[in-house]
Formats: sequence, structure tokens, C-alpha cells
Amino acid sequence: MMKLYPMYLMLATFTVFSPGPGVVMTLTNALSYGLKGSFGGILGISVGALIIATVSATGLGVVLAGSPLAFTITKWVGACYLGYLGLKLWRAPAFMFMEQVEREAGFRRNFMKGMTLQFTNPKAIFFFLSVLPQFVDHDLNFTIQFAILALTYGVLIVIIHSLYALGAHRTRSWFTSETGGRTINRVGGTLFIVFAALLVVSRGAR
Repeated sequence: MMKLYPMYLMLATFTVFSPGPGVVMTLTNALSYGLKGSFGGILGISVGALIIATVSATGLGVVLAGSPLAFTITKWVGACYLGYLGLKLWRAPAFMFMEQVEREAGFRRNFMKGMTLQFTNPKAIFFFLSVLPQFVDHDLNFTIQFAILALTYGVLIVIIHSLYALGAHRTRSWFTSETGGRTINRVGGTLFIVFAALLVVSRGAR
């Protein structure tokens, strides 16, 4: 088992939980169509993440395994990106979203919207290109590890976004309040900065 998997699991959880386009879509769909109606979009976001992970894995394992310099560069890029996300969340206005009520929305339509949205989500792209590789143990099979880490991320999207959707109606006033939005930003920002520091001091799983 990968030595740094518990740390990866925590980082991936906080990354998925942090405010972003996918969270906005899930909350909007949940308030518009309910939990069942929002599930198509949630699956679309998850599948989109897995596709991005698959593309980023092409040739990446060979490059990182054979080049200590490439590994070090991606390590620092990942740490800088996490730090950037943390500072951006801290400085951002309170997280808010607009409710968009529509008459109906089919599963396929929401699925495609979710998947397309993920393709343009820089958070997912940078995560798989510069953060995830830091948790791969180069003494073990790269493909199997990358698949486990990517599937973990995809499953976390389904679980966390479903929890967002489930709680949307019960906590509507908190989500739409300035206090609630600021709390989400500050907690997420702090965690990203902490993990950026941990990534820098970690020697990785080489």
C-alpha cells in the first residue's frame, strides 16, 4: 500500500470539498431539482475528473520515474498551486451562488453539463498533473497506483457532492449567508496552505 495514501486521502477530500464551479453546480441543481435530480451532474463531474486523470497519466509515470529533476519540478509546482488556492480562497469574497430554477432537467443533460464543466476546471487539471504524482511510490506499479488515486478522487466527488446536495435544503440560509460563505473560504484556504507546506517538506514516495 502507498505510504502517503492517508495524506492523499485528506488532501483530495479537502480539494473536492473546497468551493468551486462543481460545488456551485451541485448546490444549484439540488435546490432546483432535489437530490435525485442533481445526481446526473454529480456523476458527470466525477467521470470528467477520471478522464482528466487518464489523460494526465499518459507518459507522466515514465517521465517522473526517470527524471529526479522532473519530479522535483512537479513537486514545487504542486506546492505553489496549493498555496495559490489557499491564498485565493482567503482573499475571495464570501462564497455565494445563485439559484437557477428550471422546469425540468434530464439525467443525461445534467451529466453532460457536469462532465463538460470539469474539463474546464483548472483545479482538477492541476491536481492530477502536479499534485497527485507526488503520492506515487516509484518502487511499485505506477498504473495501479495512479488508478487507485484517481478512482479515490472520483468516489470522493460522488460522496462529498451528494452530501452537499443532501444538506442544501436544510442549510439553505447558511449556504447563502455571508458568514457561511466566508467560513467555507477560510477553512478551505487554511487547509490548502497547510498541505502546500507539507508537500514541500515531504520527500515523496520515491
